[in-house]
Parts: sequence; C-alpha cells; structure tokens
Amino acid sequence: MEFLTSPHLERIAGLSHGFGMRFAGPRAEARAAARTAFEAFGEVFFLRQVHGGAVAMPPWTEPPDADASRTDDAGVLLGIETADCLPILIVDPAQRRVAAVHAGWRGTVARVAQAAVRSLVAAGSDPRQLVASLGPAIGPCCYEVGRDVEEAFGESGWRFFTPGPGEKKCVDVAAANRAQLEELGIPEVNIDRVDFCTRCREDLFFSYRREREASPTGDGANAGRMISVVGFSRPA
Repeated sequence: MEFLTSPHLERIAGLSHGFGMRFAGPRAEARAAARTAFEAFGEVFFLRQVHGGAVAMPPWTEPPDADASRTDDAGVLLGIETADCLPILIVDPAQRRVAAVHAGWRGTVARVAQAAVRSLVAAGSDPRQLVASLGPAIGPCCYEVGRDVEEAFGESGWRFFTPGPGEKKCVDVAAANRAQLEELGIPEVNIDRVDFCTRCREDLFFSYRREREASPTGDGANAGRMISVVGFSRPA
C-alpha cells in the first residue's frame, strides 16, 4: 500500500501519517495492509463509518459507529476509509494529540470536522496551534448533487456550490470543511490540502461516484476504499 503525505504534517516530529492510494484486494486486506505499513509506529484503529457527526476514542475491540476519532496516546493510530469522501487529519503538535475525520456531504452538514476540533479543544488543545490536512476526495469538477444536498447546506452554503454541466450544481466539500476548521480558530496557514480529485484520477484512487456511474445497476457499493492514517509513534 502506497501513501501520499502532507507537507504540513511531515514537519511534525514523531508523527506518522499518510493518505492511502488504491490497493487491489478486498477491504479486509486493505486494512491489513495499512496495519502492516504502520506496524512499526503503532496499532491502527478503524471506525464503522455512518456519515454522522460522532467522535470516538480508541482503543476498542469492535469499531464504533462514528465518523471521527481522537487520541492522546502515542502508538494509537487512527484510520479513516474513503472512496470520494474527504479524509481530514488534525494534529496538535504541542500536546501530541490527533484526530481523524471522514467527511462526505452528510458529515460536512453534520459538521463532523468541527466535532473533532471541539473534542481536541475539550482535551486541552489550543485551536490556534492545530495543524490540519485535507486529503484526496471528489472535487467540485465532478461532485454533481441534487437540490436536497444544496438545501441541506443551508443559506450560508451557497458559496460552496458552482454550476454543473447540467441542471444540477457541484459542491466543493473540501472548501466547506476548510471553512469549518477556520471558523473554530485553526489558522488558514495551518491547513493544507493533498489536492487530487478521486473521481478524475482512476489511476490513483477508488471512486464511489465513478463505480456507480459505470455499474449497470447504478450501485457503487462495491467500490474499494482508500485508507488514511495518523498518529504519534510509540516510544522507541
């Protein structure tokens, strides 16, 4: 399994992270490959992602229903699975605390990224010191959505929508989440983006939308998942 890295996060001593690219094989094998890739740094914990706004704290035996996780413990690594949704990795370099977020449009509307930031702040983090990286996700070039999604974003969400190729509009989920992070006090200069559209780059990423469009039944459920990981390495 190969990973892309964030320039911002690469500069943080002792931090292990990566935004995974497509990996041939079922999801269980992808999880195993991610755990193997990071086994020298700690144990990777996954969630049962449900497109909501809950934040969980490992360790656990069975993955909880949540779309963000947080840990204060070195050697505990957080895993997020995506196939068009936005992975967000948030780090407190001073307190050595991390969070990982899975944000599709529903999670964005639920403000799951802000829930993760609030969890970090509740544990003692200063939002002005947090560093965040937004990973590969479907871009506004390809994320055409219906009126229901536009309405779910509310009156202030208009700025994240642009005209699409047809009657529908396209939404920029990364821009919406960046705005939410800045709203809670993370400085703009502390947020970077590993900027690839998963729908466009079939050579690098899985895409739920692409698989759905190609399926005779219009179902993208069999699309693979990329795995993103973040956490401070266990002590040597």
